[in-house]
Amino acid sequence: MPGAAARRFYLAVLAEGGRIPAGSVPRADRAARDELVRIGLLVENPVGDSYLAVSPRAVAEQAGVRMRSQATRLLLEAEGLPAALDGLARAYDSVPRTPGRPPAPVVLEGAEQIRHRIAELVADCRHELLTAQPGPRNPETMALALRQDLGLVRRGASLRVLYQPQVLAEPATVDYAVAITEHGGDIRILDEPFQRMIIVDRAVAVVPAADDHPRAAFFTDPAALSFLLAVYDRDWARSETARWSAPKARPGTRSVLDRVARLLAAGLTQRAVAARLGLSERTVAGHIARLRAHYGAQTLFQLGWLMRGEGCGE
Repeated sequence: MPGAAARRFYLAVLAEGGRIPAGSVPRADRAARDELVRIGLLVENPVGDSYLAVSPRAVAEQAGVRMRSQATRLLLEAEGLPAALDGLARAYDSVPRTPGRPPAPVVLEGAEQIRHRIAELVADCRHELLTAQPGPRNPETMALALRQDLGLVRRGASLRVLYQPQVLAEPATVDYAVAITEHGGDIRILDEPFQRMIIVDRAVAVVPAADDHPRAAFFTDPAALSFLLAVYDRDWARSETARWSAPKARPGTRSVLDRVARLLAAGLTQRAVAARLGLSERTVAGHIARLRAHYGAQTLFQLGWLMRGEGCGE
């Protein structure tokens, strides 16, 4: 991109009809001229000893072709890098660790790096994959997870997944759950906050290392793994089995409403219900509005009282 001085000089050349004699370039503008020549917006014309302006569109098109070619080359190199370093990685993994010194976690930064490493771990998983995924899931993520996890369960590995209730209203996640459970995977719902984590073959655990940007820590220390496995098993024991069949009917929408009703009847506030179910307060407010219309309640207190009368809190 040309700087401010180069832009002014280019416009001055255009004002002269797109051509300027080489000898008439002021000393103060020579740096700007050289910058434009490097970019390609000016070319030397040996005939007449001058500089000619070049169309910025032509320069942008040529630069775009060159940059796309470089990007393609870099992508191909990036895809081949894991295979190129596979032998070294296996040698590294085979080195005995110093007794008494737990291995430090490996921290990766950037969504692409993290996804790539997790994909490698899932591809190498042979026995068991445990995942806890609070919050909503976007369709692109679910399409990738479906490809990875179907391969895992088809080769006989065990798969357990924890979600929060809002995924019951997400068609992409429901489709994923239907396909995975049909092949033996176990996917459950936990209607309370829990920690995001992935545990592969009880040998590697992945947890977020930052809240405000993509950063993940990969643990192999047995003590850390034991703690995280205990946390996962505790959450799994409190979870509920969901009915994932007939995704076209979107059965989860009513299930979320039922959960909101149950928690309201138990005395939780709107904010507490939202935190418990991992939903926004606006979404919970919409469910409450439907419940008030259904029960004919004027206030939230009256709604809770009416629902308790029907046994919703049980």
